[in-house]
Amino acid sequence: MATPFDTDYDRDGQNSAAVKGNKSVGARNSRCPEWFWSRLARLEARTGPLISSRDDTKGQQMAITVGSGEYRYELVEGWGQLPDGWEFTQVGAVAVDDNNDEVYVFCRGEHPIIVFDKDGNFIRSFGEGHFPSAHGICWGENDTVWLVDSADHTVKQFTKAGEHIITLGTKGTEGADGQPFNRPTDAAVAPNGDLYISDGYGNTKVHVYSQSGDYKFGWGQEGHRTGLNPTGTGVGDGDFNTPHNIWVHEDTVYVADRENHRVQLFDLQGNHKENWTDFIQPTDIYIDPRFPDTVYVGELRNRMSIANAKGEVQSRWGRFMTDDPGQFYAVHGIWSDSEQSLYCGEVLEGQRIQKFRRI
Repeated sequence: MATPFDTDYDRDGQNSAAVKGNKSVGARNSRCPEWFWSRLARLEARTGPLISSRDDTKGQQMAITVGSGEYRYELVEGWGQLPDGWEFTQVGAVAVDDNNDEVYVFCRGEHPIIVFDKDGNFIRSFGEGHFPSAHGICWGENDTVWLVDSADHTVKQFTKAGEHIITLGTKGTEGADGQPFNRPTDAAVAPNGDLYISDGYGNTKVHVYSQSGDYKFGWGQEGHRTGLNPTGTGVGDGDFNTPHNIWVHEDTVYVADRENHRVQLFDLQGNHKENWTDFIQPTDIYIDPRFPDTVYVGELRNRMSIANAKGEVQSRWGRFMTDDPGQFYAVHGIWSDSEQSLYCGEVLEGQRIQKFRRI
């Protein structure tokens, strides 16, 4: 029996013609009768904003605003000016340098790492020829960046200037029987410097390395195969079904357990703490240590959610597949800057990055 989640989203970026044919889903006409807006207002009082903008009474286009409560944002339209002839294609991940608010966009095009200032001006690029499928990013020690490629089974460390330092995993070789790596998805650095890696498409593991690249330990399993659960799809605490992203904040490891539609929390040794379940195919988690009570969760199902430190959603927008400005076509990579502006990269048909200024 089909479920609400049965779509072509088995691999982000490897969508079918059925998805491509739905680019107009969710598009809204801003010129609607007053009864429509009245009913919409009553609905949004319960759900949060569903439409990002509409024309004002004078026919002038208003700024596109999204979110609700304390977490409201204005879209910075046209952010990210590329050199002539360049394109993002699918944006696998994004990270913002705390030192200067430079934005590193990790994408699946000819120029995999494209760096902008916070105003969207192009600065530089690097990584050409190294990444067949850009997927995850995090900062390392000593002005370095870790970059995860889900196609060639590697996690590479570069300097911020673009010099390659080390590669974890063997390029083009899958790790056997749960060993690293089989289509890894993301990485995050703990306060002690250890590197936590979600090994998510081919494996159902989290692996932990020292910053020097020495393997320490790992955990995770797909689930137990039984008569009622013949595929072994992870349903228990600590079971994974596509661990798609990982983040470490203080003494907690957050794993986006995408196909189980939840975020799992662990201690640094891999002991399960709790689950957050108010998400649909979570793809990315980000917590800015400067603002630890705010947890950003991107969802492949075209939503951006903002929760508190208890996992309770405080603001949310998006839902239907659309390339309308301010909405989403598969959120995949998220990060915020020193001004709490939010950057959202998209895969599938999205193939863009959007900046939302906190208001």
